[in-house]
Amino acid sequence: MTNIAGRVREAFRGDQRVDPDALIARLDAVRRFLTAVDGLLPDAELVPAHTLVERAGTRLALSRDHTVVALAGATGSGKSSLFNALAQLELSPVGVRRPTTGVTHACVWGPLEGANRLLDWTGVLPRHRFVRESALDGDDETALHGLILLDLPDFDSVQRSHRLEVDRLLGLVDQVVWVVDPQKYADRVIHDSYLREFHRHRDVTLVVLNQADRLPPTELPRVLDDLRRLLDTDGLTGVPLLATTAIDPAGMVGLRTALERTVAERQAALRRLAGDVDTVVAGLDELVGSARPAGGPDDASVAALNRALAGTAGVPAVSEAVERAYRHRAGAATGWPVVRGWRRLRPDPLRRLHLPGPTGGGADPAESLVAATSVPDPTAAQRSALGLAIRAVADRAASGLPAAWPTAVTSAARSRLDDLPDALDGAIAGTDLGLDRQPVWWRVVGGVQWLVTLAALVGLGWLALGYALRALGLPALDNPTVGQVPMPTVLLLGGLLAGLLVAALTRPVVRWAAQRARARARQRLTVRVAEVGEEYVLAPVRIVLASYAQARDALRDAARR
Repeated sequence: MTNIAGRVREAFRGDQRVDPDALIARLDAVRRFLTAVDGLLPDAELVPAHTLVERAGTRLALSRDHTVVALAGATGSGKSSLFNALAQLELSPVGVRRPTTGVTHACVWGPLEGANRLLDWTGVLPRHRFVRESALDGDDETALHGLILLDLPDFDSVQRSHRLEVDRLLGLVDQVVWVVDPQKYADRVIHDSYLREFHRHRDVTLVVLNQADRLPPTELPRVLDDLRRLLDTDGLTGVPLLATTAIDPAGMVGLRTALERTVAERQAALRRLAGDVDTVVAGLDELVGSARPAGGPDDASVAALNRALAGTAGVPAVSEAVERAYRHRAGAATGWPVVRGWRRLRPDPLRRLHLPGPTGGGADPAESLVAATSVPDPTAAQRSALGLAIRAVADRAASGLPAAWPTAVTSAARSRLDDLPDALDGAIAGTDLGLDRQPVWWRVVGGVQWLVTLAALVGLGWLALGYALRALGLPALDNPTVGQVPMPTVLLLGGLLAGLLVAALTRPVVRWAAQRARARARQRLTVRVAEVGEEYVLAPVRIVLASYAQARDALRDAARR
C-alpha cells in the first residue's frame, strides 16, 4: 500500500474547481425555472427542484470552512471501525450484533462551536457529537481541521428507520465514502439503490474496500479490479477506489490522504451542490425539452375561435336586429306623418334586446342589474362549437411542446371559460352599433314629407270650407285652377301623391342603408368579441407559452457548468 497516496493524488488530478458565483447563478436559474412553471406543471415533478433550492440555500448560508463527509456502508462492512481509526478514539460502537450502527455519530476536527450549525442542520444529536482535539497531537491533526466525519447507520438495516435516516443524510452531506467489504462488495442493494444513483456525484464520491487484510495479497488486485468493473457499470468511472484496513495504520494512509485533500480544497460542498443541480436538471429536461414554442395560436384557429365566439355571443341576431331597427327608425323619421304614430307603436327591435334604443340610450339601470342584454342564449351546437374552437386553439399552440405542457395550455385556454358569457354579453352591450344619431337625409326627407302633408291638409281644408259655404248658401270661394283642376284639389291630391312617391323612392334607399348598417354593426361586434377572445382565451395561452420559453431558457442556464 506504499503507492496509495500517489494513486489518490492521481485520481483527483483531473478534478475541476467549482466557481461559487457560477454555482449560485445555476441555482438562481433553477429558481427562475420554478417561478416560470409555478401552477403549470405537476407539483410531484418539481419536488426535487424545490428541495435543491431550499437545501442549497441553507448549505451555502452555513459554514463554508467545514466539510461534511459521511461513511456509508452495509452491516458488517467495518465503517464504524474506520470511523474510530480515523479519529483514533473509540467513538462509535463496534460489535457483531446487527444492526451495529443505529444512530449517526459525528467527529469534528477543530472547535465544535463552528460546526454546531451544520450538525444541527443534519440532525445529529448533541450527545453523539465529538471533538477530535488534543494537546498531545500537536500539529498531527491540523490537516483535517474543518472535517466533520459522520458514521451513518447501516443502509441495509432490518429497521426501516435506519434506512430512512441514511437516505436523508445522503442528501445533505458534502462527500460520501462508500465502505464495502470483500464478502459483499458486489451486493445488488448498494449498487442498484445507492452507487448507481450517485453517478452525477463522482467528484464527491469515494469507494473503499475495507477489511483488505482478510484477503490474500494475491487476491486483493483481482477483487479491486472486479469492484472497479462494477463501479464503471454504475457510471462511477474515475471514482477513487482504495483498499483499507482499520487494524493497520498503514492501511489508512490512502483514505486519510483523500480526506486531507478534500478538507484543504474546500470544494466538496460546492461540488456536491453542482452534482445536485446536474441531477435535477437532468430530471427536468424531459419536462421542457428543446422545442421553440410558437408565438401563439395560428391564424386559422384564431379565426375559427372568433367565429365561434360571435355565434355564442349572438352577433348574427344582433346585427339582424340592427338592420330591422334601422328600417324601423328610418320609417319613423321619413315616412308619411299620418302613419308615423302607428309605426311608433311597434317596439324597436334593439330595444327588445336591451340594446341602445331609439333615443340612443341603453337599457334601464334597474334592468342592467339583472342582465346586460336580452340576446338569446347560445344553442347547444354553438356551445359545442366554441368548446371545439378553444380546444383547437390550445392544440395548435401546444403543438411540438413536451408532453407535460399541452395540458397546461389547454387548462389556460379554458381557465376563464365560466366568465366568458358575461364578458361577451358586456361586449355586445357596450358596442356602438352606429344608430345613436339620425342621418341628415332622414331629416331632409322627413321635412319634405311634412311639407307635402301640409299641402294636402291645406287642400283638404280649402275644399271643406268651400263645401261648407255652399251648404250655408253663402258665396263660394274664388278657387284658382291649375289647368282645369281647382287649386284645393291639386293641393290635396298632389300632397297625397307626393307623400306616397317620396315614401316609394325612399324605401329602396332605406333598405340599402339598413344593410350597410347591419354590415358595419356586425364588423364592430366581431371586433369586440375578438377582443374578449384575446383577453379570456388567447392571452392565458400566450402567458403559458411565454412561461415555457422562460422555463426552457432558465433550465438551459442551469445546465451550464
